[in-house]
Amino acid sequence: MTSRMLEEALSAPQAVARQLAADQQSYLVLGRVLREQPPSALLTVARGSSDHAAHYLAYLVMARLGRLVTSLPMSVITLYQSRLESRGLVSLAFSQSGQSPDLVSPTEYFRANGARTVAFVNAEGSPLAAAAEHVFSLQAGIEQSVAATKSYITQLLAGARLVAAWQDDPHLAAALQDLPQALEQAARQRWDVAVDVLKGADKLFVIGRGTSLPIALEAALKFKETCGIQAEAFSGAEVKHGPMALVEDGYPLLVFAPRGPAQAGLLALAEEMRGRGARVLLAAPAGTPGAELPLTCTGSEDLDPIAAVQSFYPMVEALARARGLNPDQPRHLAKVTKTH
Repeated sequence: MTSRMLEEALSAPQAVARQLAADQQSYLVLGRVLREQPPSALLTVARGSSDHAAHYLAYLVMARLGRLVTSLPMSVITLYQSRLESRGLVSLAFSQSGQSPDLVSPTEYFRANGARTVAFVNAEGSPLAAAAEHVFSLQAGIEQSVAATKSYITQLLAGARLVAAWQDDPHLAAALQDLPQALEQAARQRWDVAVDVLKGADKLFVIGRGTSLPIALEAALKFKETCGIQAEAFSGAEVKHGPMALVEDGYPLLVFAPRGPAQAGLLALAEEMRGRGARVLLAAPAGTPGAELPLTCTGSEDLDPIAAVQSFYPMVEALARARGLNPDQPRHLAKVTKTH
């Protein structure tokens, strides 16, 4: 029987198409406002998979628009009651359910104190949607699997749409319109070798850098929650410090190396780790030397990480089942988590 997780992961291209057809004018308006009234500061408000999507948006904003983006530690408001300066601020909240108080409270605080507040949320009638000034629906549809898949992909899309509108970039906008077809192809990529290599693993490094690091973070989380593997995500630069001391013969590494400025360094790292005896699973475009996990290329290298995670989800679902686990019933987890 097909799991809900797999069904929802494979439905992501259709969810992406729905989102691209929605809120087109609203994205353009917010993009124009950000050009005409540039923010003095930007921060993201998110947890879990949504926080990984927020990291992706932050990379795009910093790389393309030259604006620093901070990830908010929500406790500074919810627990420490800090009075953060909010004038000129833009806050960007990401959530599937929109119910967690530690997302809603900061959004309410920032809006009440003069910030521009934005929410990317799947549940349009949620408290987070009510709290924000600008609300963009993920259009993912109902997501029943505890492990987020299509909602994560649609959050990545929403961040890229905001950047395209803010930058007024026709190339990125055109690549976004072609993304559903690229994701359909990505969903058909065969990563069976990863299931074979990892079905007996108890630990794993997941490596990325730049716009692929948020995908590595998400992949490591999915290995933990669906497969019970102690997976840790690192930047390709950071792993060469302390974490490399753990790498020994047979130690498994999954390296995401899509196109872009970080690719050459990630390919070199993969080769170096092979030389140390690690079992490297390299995810890279077809034809890349040493790549066992083929990646689909989109219309923009900045969107390639979205296709990478689309290929990853069916593999990790199959890995959970190969390990005798039900990917729809992760231990100790619920679909909606409310933290303060």
